[in-house]
Amino acid sequence: MSIETTTLISELEAIHATREIALKSARELIRQCANTIRAVHRHEWAVAEPLLAETAAAAQSLRERLQPYPALLYAGYTQDAFKEYAEAALTLALVRGESLPSHQTLGVEAAAYLNGLAEAASELRRYILDGLRHGKVDSGERLLDQMDEIYSFLVTVDFPDAVTSGLRRTTDALRAVLERTRGDLTSAVRQEQLVAALARFEHHMGLPPAAIQESTPDETDS
Repeated sequence: MSIETTTLISELEAIHATREIALKSARELIRQCANTIRAVHRHEWAVAEPLLAETAAAAQSLRERLQPYPALLYAGYTQDAFKEYAEAALTLALVRGESLPSHQTLGVEAAAYLNGLAEAASELRRYILDGLRHGKVDSGERLLDQMDEIYSFLVTVDFPDAVTSGLRRTTDALRAVLERTRGDLTSAVRQEQLVAALARFEHHMGLPPAAIQESTPDETDS
């Protein structure tokens, strides 16, 4: 009996070496995505846009490197990195009111895209709360509508978790974030209306303006 040991070992060595590179690249890609989202929340567009471009290039490079190795390309750590890339790209588009890039445009699988979309929608909570601290109620309502629209779509995606990479759990998490955000925004709107009504009353009565202490939700609840 003859076993082609040299060929077998060579192939496994190549897979192992590529896997090590993929793990490192995936971690770096996730780090770049986090930096991009951080810049978005800080309104640092001049930083976020180049970071996203670098992230896109890194994602494409990772995909090309793993193309000969489907087991590595579709491994959890690789798809998680692609999901984070989709989240970063979608978060930037959502907060700027731009058209959402498709999963073909981003070059990621459908499941990674949908999970990234759910997490991008959840990221809007922080953006909304930051806006409320600066009195930006109107923009908060626009973003909440986007969150609601995304959630309404995601609940219709009814496939096994093995197909969607656990999208149902991600969607359930988004629902909780959406309801908390809706409550916080409703409170902010009512407070704004109360302040406006009080100001009209003071003006009508010829009274000096009262000092109104604004109250906004704690970001730690995001």
